[in-house]
Amino acid sequence: NISGALCISQAWPGMARTIYNDHKRFLETYLTPYPGFFFTGDGVYRTSEGYYQLTGRLDDIINISGHRLGTAEVEDVVNHHGAVAESAVIGYPHEIKGEGEMFAFLSLNCLSQGYCNATLAAELRELISRKIAKYAAPEYVQVT
Repeated sequence: NISGALCISQAWPGMARTIYNDHKRFLETYLTPYPGFFFTGDGVYRTSEGYYQLTGRLDDIINISGHRLGTAEVEDVVNHHGAVAESAVIGYPHEIKGEGEMFAFLSLNCLSQGYCNATLAAELRELISRKIAKYAAPEYVQVT
């Protein structure tokens, strides 16, 4: 049971070979951080049984009221709720706070389809407030 950066040791057909007009950036972003490996930019969790779970982009950061927060952190907490199968969290503009707030998109487990959206949203805000911080709780939760 360990988390870290997802890196690949061997190339595959169709793999990115550069960034248009910026090969230096390609090298610095994907090949320099972990010499000998291609850094995908994603985080990963490996279970003791050897299964891998992608946890999200490591470079996807939202600035909420002056706090830098990774979307993967919030998605990880949300995905621990029994009703949630998958989630995606994005930032969106706010008049006063700049980027300011988050919007969470959720896919529910089959058995949770009848779950009340308002109840689920309140439970998720409370869960995020406890596990991360009150400022990290998304303002909007969209169940799909």
